[in-house]
Amino acid sequence: MKLTVIGQWGGYPKAGEASTGYLLQHNDYNLLIDCGSGVLSHLQHHVEATDLDAVLLSHYHPDHVADIGVLQHALLIQYFLGKNKGTLPVYTHREDQRGFETITYKDLMKAHEYKEDSSLSIGPFTVTFVKTMHPVPCYGMRIQADGKALFYTADSAYREEFVSFGQDADVLLCECNFYGGMNSSNAGHMTSLDAGKLAHKTNAGKLILTHLPHFGDLSKLVTEAKSVYNGEAVLAEKDMVVEM
Repeated sequence: MKLTVIGQWGGYPKAGEASTGYLLQHNDYNLLIDCGSGVLSHLQHHVEATDLDAVLLSHYHPDHVADIGVLQHALLIQYFLGKNKGTLPVYTHREDQRGFETITYKDLMKAHEYKEDSSLSIGPFTVTFVKTMHPVPCYGMRIQADGKALFYTADSAYREEFVSFGQDADVLLCECNFYGGMNSSNAGHMTSLDAGKLAHKTNAGKLILTHLPHFGDLSKLVTEAKSVYNGEAVLAEKDMVVEM
C-alpha cells in the first residue's frame, strides 16, 4: 500500500495547503480518504479526479468533506468532456442523514452506507470501522491489503477501545490537534501524548501525526509523542509518501 498525504491540517487549511485528505493506492486502485478544504486542488498533483476509484469519509465536518461538492463538479465537467468513467462510490455513515444525502450527485457520485460493525471490501482493501469520541458521529478505520494495515483514527479523543482495534498496524495515522498537557478530550481530539500512548499500546510500526494545530511549535508534537513511544514518529506533510 502507498499512502500519500494530500492535506493534514485540522479545522482549516494553512495557506497553500489543504485540510484532511489522504490518497491510498494499491494494485492500481485509488482510494481517497476524507476530502477536506483544498484537497481536490492538491490531489491533482498525484491523480486526476476521474482516476479515483472510491472515496471513504469519516464524518461530515467541513475540514473532512468541504471539497466533496468541488469533486462533484469536477466529475460533472469531465463528464461533459467525455472523460468520466462512471459513478464514483463514496462510503460513509448516515448518522447525519442530511450530510449523507449531500453525497449522491446525479449519476456521477453515489453514497454507500457503512456501520460500526461493517467490514467492507473496497477494491483490494478490507475496511473495518470503530466509533470515535467526537462532537459529531465519526469513525476511525482499519484498512488492510496483502498483510499490511493502516489505522486511521479520524477525529477523536483518546479511547482505550482503539488499542485492540489498531493492534500491530504498520502505520498509525493519528490525529494530534493539541499539545501534551492540554485538555483536548472536551473538544473530541487527542494530544501528542495521547497519540504516543496509542502508538505504544498498539505496537504501531510507524506513527504519523496529522490533523495538526495552527499554533505552537509543531516539532514539539513529535518530541512529546516520542516520550512515550519508541518507534518512528513524524509529522504529516503535504505530498508525504509512505509505503507499506
